Amino acid sequence: MSSPRPIGAGEQSVAALIAERARNLFATRQMHCSEAVLVTLNRSLKGGLETRQALALAGPFAEGVGGTGCMCGAVGGALMALGLFIGGTQPLRRRPKVRRATEQLMAEFKRRAGAPCCRLLSRRLAAGATRHDHCAELTATAAALAAERILDHNPELANALDVAFVTARDCLPKGVIKQLLRCAGCAC
Repeated sequence: MSSPRPIGAGEQSVAALIAERARNLFATRQMHCSEAVLVTLNRSLKGGLETRQALALAGPFAEGVGGTGCMCGAVGGALMALGLFIGGTQPLRRRPKVRRATEQLMAEFKRRAGAPCCRLLSRRLAAGATRHDHCAELTATAAALAAERILDHNPELANALDVAFVTARDCLPKGVIKQLLRCAGCAC
């Protein structure tokens, strides 16, 4: 386990690092969009969930909430992270803060991506882009937006960043192997 350190001048922002790690976990097919966002934010900022718990919570939101296309799964993962980090141990008392952060995240995601609906987003592929590449970009966007909101409310979390995790990058073959091992019960 790495020792946490703040990101220095000239380095990528915490939100950008989190975005790239979430993109990598999705792009290498280790996790679905919602899972990549929640796992990355939880692990990077030390949210307290075990990885398997974050995967279990985020799993139903994948592929537009169970494949229905209703809401972008990456947005679902981001919203769960807002509840985890901003709601924290006093969710009822902090509900107004979580709601404001949610409104801000949804508005900014809609401004950047055009919609929070998976079905609509899937129709907006850039020329030559695959759906997987498009969703990887949306995964990064949702993770960055959530990280920004979380750090606005809890700036001290930037000092606890798990730099080794957030800067790790896997290639596709390694990602697929990790996913297969995880499915077989390995805690990698």
